[in-house]
Amino acid sequence: MTAQDTLRPVFTETFPSTMDTGILYVSIPYRTCGHLCCCGCGHEVITPISPAQWSIAYDGENVSLTPSIGNWALPCRSHYWIRHGHVQWSRHYSAAEIAQNRERDRHLLAQNTEEHRPRPLARLRRHLQSWRR
Repeated sequence: MTAQDTLRPVFTETFPSTMDTGILYVSIPYRTCGHLCCCGCGHEVITPISPAQWSIAYDGENVSLTPSIGNWALPCRSHYWIRHGHVQWSRHYSAAEIAQNRERDRHLLAQNTEEHRPRPLARLRRHLQSWRR
C-alpha cells in the first residue's frame, strides 16, 4: 500500500467490515471516525469524537480532525494531521513525548467524562440533516 495524502469523508452509521483506502468514515450516531492509517501500513485507525479526544469540523466538502493522529501503538508509529481532507505529516515523537501525551490524554478524558457535552456534534448533526435535504 502507498501513503495517502487526502481522505474523502463518507458519512455512515457503521463502518464497513473492510475499510477502503483514502476514505475517512464518520459515524455521527456512534461519535466515531475511522480510516486506514495514512502511511499505507493497512492498520485501522479509530478516533472517538468527544471533548477530551478528537473533534471534527466539516465544511460541507471536507473533514478536519483535531488534534493530530498519533499512531504510537502501531508498528509504523505514524503521526499526521487531517486538515480539510488533506493529510499533513508531523514529526515522530520520542518515547518520552508519547508517554507525556498519553498521560495528558488520560487526564483530559477523566476530567471530561463527567462533563459530557454533545453540543458540537449536535450542531454537526443538524447541519448534515439540512445538507442532505
